[in-house]
Amino acid sequence: MYTPPAAPRPVGRVALIVTALIAALVGGAIGIGGSHLLATDYASCDVTQVAQNALPSVVTVYATGANGNGSGSGAIISADGLILTNDHVIADSDIEVLLDNGERLPASVVGRDPMTDLALLRVDASRLPALALAPEVTLAIGQPVVVLGAPLGLSGTVTTGVVSALNRSITVPKAGGGTTVLLGAVQTDAAVNPGNSGGPLVTCEGKLVGINTAISTVPDEAGVAGRGSVGIGFAVPATTAQRIVDELLANGHATHPWIGAATTEIPSKVAAMYGTLPGLFVQDVTAGGPADKAGLRRGDVITTINNQSATTFSLAWLLVTAQIGDQVPLRFIRGSATQDVTLTLVEQPGA
Repeated sequence: MYTPPAAPRPVGRVALIVTALIAALVGGAIGIGGSHLLATDYASCDVTQVAQNALPSVVTVYATGANGNGSGSGAIISADGLILTNDHVIADSDIEVLLDNGERLPASVVGRDPMTDLALLRVDASRLPALALAPEVTLAIGQPVVVLGAPLGLSGTVTTGVVSALNRSITVPKAGGGTTVLLGAVQTDAAVNPGNSGGPLVTCEGKLVGINTAISTVPDEAGVAGRGSVGIGFAVPATTAQRIVDELLANGHATHPWIGAATTEIPSKVAAMYGTLPGLFVQDVTAGGPADKAGLRRGDVITTINNQSATTFSLAWLLVTAQIGDQVPLRFIRGSATQDVTLTLVEQPGA
């Protein structure tokens, strides 16, 4: 019997464990335009040289917070101490980073963006070896890539694989609860494990083309997802990362549109049981927000949004692709009446 893979999950923060061999911080659970690598270049990928050049720019991120200790990975993206990692690695924590040379430094948060699961840190250092983001690089399916980071807390680890697919859009949990969509993610078959989150995905030329963020796992007979790599990993592409870094540096936050309502999905089977249509049940509406101004109320069921079936995924997709100010057609049911309205997106408060 075929068992479908579990949903992608983050691969960063974790608890402290001790084994017979090591004591290590263990990690918890998509194009792109520009320069090309020719197919003939792929067979000559010098991973040893890539590792020598890139590893000095890779850090292990240690996070200590109310939810315990954890670790992940990060990439130094500027010589003056900027480090890019995943938001779920550092959420609500005190942070230190371990440099490749063994030096351990405290890090401050420049900005966080749970919607793209990215965070920007800074350490008080200069003349650091940096890996600049390369949003200009065009990736190709089948192209070799290299993953660097600290899986299972093992700093300085290198794994290899190929680009398995491009422009994946996958739903993943956010650090503060709820879900978000990794839009246009790069899928690879390189071994990515807990603790790799936030680490760089690079080409054979050493170009930083993604930030490793999530993996898919296969559940066992009891339906419990495994925790290790099955060769399906996802990275936030450098195009997305560059935009978020620029906004975090300029404003301390990234901008994302907001509908002003809390919703929960009504699956088709549940809808059939209660004689209603599937969609998004409106749990709460923020006074003065877009949904409120469009006339939505608690208890309404949104059936279509932007002319698509209303699901958790389609709403998340909208919020990572639309622009502030966009007008979105929306249909909802109140009692037995169906209404069509237009909702104007605004910037999410406190984003």
